[in-house]
Amino acid sequence: MAKESTTIEVGEPSTMTKSTSHVVVDEKKKKGFVVATAGGGYKRGLAIFDFLLRLAAIVTTITASSVMYTAEETLPFFTQFLQFQAGYDDFATFQFFVIAIAMVASYLVLSLPFSIVTIIRPLAAAPRLILLVSDTVVVTLTTSAVAAAAAIVYLAHNGNPNTNWLPICQQFGDFCQAVSSAVVAASIAVVFFIVLIVISAIVLKRH
Repeated sequence: MAKESTTIEVGEPSTMTKSTSHVVVDEKKKKGFVVATAGGGYKRGLAIFDFLLRLAAIVTTITASSVMYTAEETLPFFTQFLQFQAGYDDFATFQFFVIAIAMVASYLVLSLPFSIVTIIRPLAAAPRLILLVSDTVVVTLTTSAVAAAAAIVYLAHNGNPNTNWLPICQQFGDFCQAVSSAVVAASIAVVFFIVLIVISAIVLKRH
């Protein structure tokens, strides 16, 4: 009686499964790398724009502080005992403006290395967070200096009849023009700071 032979087929080792899993993992890594690269390029573009804005803000704040510091006018007529002269140091508010805006310009110069770091390492959160906090504090100082100086400029142009404060810009036209230009330049710097804060917030939100 012949014995029936049974044949057991042994499947191939799970090489295909392992190789497939490796391919899936590699594809995920490639996709993650592509996404990180795209995000890094986007943030690097914002970082470059941040750097350029800081350079523009440096020029604006230095101009504002210098124009206010040099604002002075002496009227051509005078008496034996009295000379009509107006300067920034005659107003405590304008003195505060010069000091505050000069401090802001110094801060902007010191912030440039951090801005460069965000260009080199666009995915780094620490330097961006430092810039966000610092810019928020400095924009408060800038806004207070601009608001205080703008109030005095308004009084210089229009006076206040209720308190018998007469406008002086009719006599000191050049002086008023200089201080007004300084306030406008500092106001532009405030706008730059707001844009810088928005950029930092967007980058940190998408981190």
